[in-house]
Amino acid sequence: MSGRSTPPAPSVIAHWIGGEPAEAADGRVLDVTDPASNRVYTQVARGGPADVARAVDAAGAAFPAWAAASPQERARVLHRVADAVEERRERLAAAESYDSGLPIGQARGQAHRAAENFRHFAGVITTLGEDACRQGGAGAEQLSYVVRVPAGVAGLITPWNTPFMLQSWKLAPALAAGCPVVLKPAEWTPLSASLWPEILTAAGVPAGVVNIVHGTGPEAGQALADHPGVPLISFTGSTATGRRVLRSCADHFKAASMELGGKSPVVVFADADVEAALDAVVFGVFSLNGERCTAGSRLLVERPLYGEFVRRLTDRAARVRVGPPSDAATEVGPLVHADHYRRVLEYVRSGREEARLVAGGERPVHLPEGNYLRPTVFTDVPREARVFQEEIFGPVLTVTAFDGEDEAVDLANATRYGLAAYVWTSGLRRGHRLAHAIDSGMVWINSHNVRDLRSPFGGTKASGVGREGGARGIDFHTEAKTVHVAVGDARPPRFGGTP
Repeated sequence: MSGRSTPPAPSVIAHWIGGEPAEAADGRVLDVTDPASNRVYTQVARGGPADVARAVDAAGAAFPAWAAASPQERARVLHRVADAVEERRERLAAAESYDSGLPIGQARGQAHRAAENFRHFAGVITTLGEDACRQGGAGAEQLSYVVRVPAGVAGLITPWNTPFMLQSWKLAPALAAGCPVVLKPAEWTPLSASLWPEILTAAGVPAGVVNIVHGTGPEAGQALADHPGVPLISFTGSTATGRRVLRSCADHFKAASMELGGKSPVVVFADADVEAALDAVVFGVFSLNGERCTAGSRLLVERPLYGEFVRRLTDRAARVRVGPPSDAATEVGPLVHADHYRRVLEYVRSGREEARLVAGGERPVHLPEGNYLRPTVFTDVPREARVFQEEIFGPVLTVTAFDGEDEAVDLANATRYGLAAYVWTSGLRRGHRLAHAIDSGMVWINSHNVRDLRSPFGGTKASGVGREGGARGIDFHTEAKTVHVAVGDARPPRFGGTP
């Protein structure tokens, strides 16, 4: 048994359109399961094109007034949203933990980060400057200045891992920039999203500025990407789904921000601080149940350190606490859904054939039901192995030895992904060399995954297109309009002679 009670949830989680709950246009619903038992505990509206069209109409009607609000007015609303999130932190964490399997302690941290996202973008929009320039000589000057104009209705498609926090990461910049939104949450984890209507209403967000349409990616998500009234799409999810969304964006000339998959390398040199590197490796791949795009899931260790590091890593992995997500002592909970669990187990089966299993790879004996997997470590993993090349998105780590910088870079770059990378060395120059040589959007040197919200977030290759974070989030949601003004006598040369 899962050993926990269901948090309060409606019998059917409805859409939120134009400030009101709404059933699916055709009345369809989807079952939602508890990952600790795989039992159905509620249902969610199954949206489609008609629901998306209705939500886009509501957002379009709200656009003129929201776009016309001053940055200071929008910032005040964002601060009130942050306040409302913080007031509901425990409820949000419980909901997030229940339907995603995230350990409750980590879920509390994600709820706090969600509030910080709104406060951050409230600050960005009120402090962001705009460009101006002059040209020409005295008496014939021309002034050019740039204004940011809200682009229109933003389509936001979010994933099932840390769902509420990632929804806040997309909602905050869109609202700060003056764009009303249609949000499509992941269908596996709608419970925390069901609290947005209460939060937005308490914060005084005008009706229609935020609309939520639940449903599957092929139905509701695709309809949002295809809708001509949505000029921009911000998507976080798998590379395969992102490819389909990007094709739709191209067909309609939509702006697209794609934060996709990752298979991030952790490069540990023999001169590294071994204790600090070990802590970072274990936390980086097993926290959030390993279901994170920036997980350091490929460990590359310099050969003189390899044997010792593998021995200590194996011991640490075996001591990670796996248990019900509601238990404060739990460090790894159940994977999000039975379908995903089966996918991860298939990778474990493949890894047993391709490499050497030294930890995990099986269900804990004290947890007979639910989507539980002991933290899993494969060593001596060749670069051609599936578990080396493909994103697993679970508590599974591969370990490969290398000799010298050149091979480290070669192995780090040997997948189609390029989201994040981590380098551990006592040589600062070496750290900088590796940071420049590894093909990824983000690199941490002697650090785990700690972000400044002002910094760009995104990847290269199959890890995505575009960047989010800070001013870049505002840039994505606005069009830059240049206005030219003649200051002096800036008339053009006369054509056609003198009259």
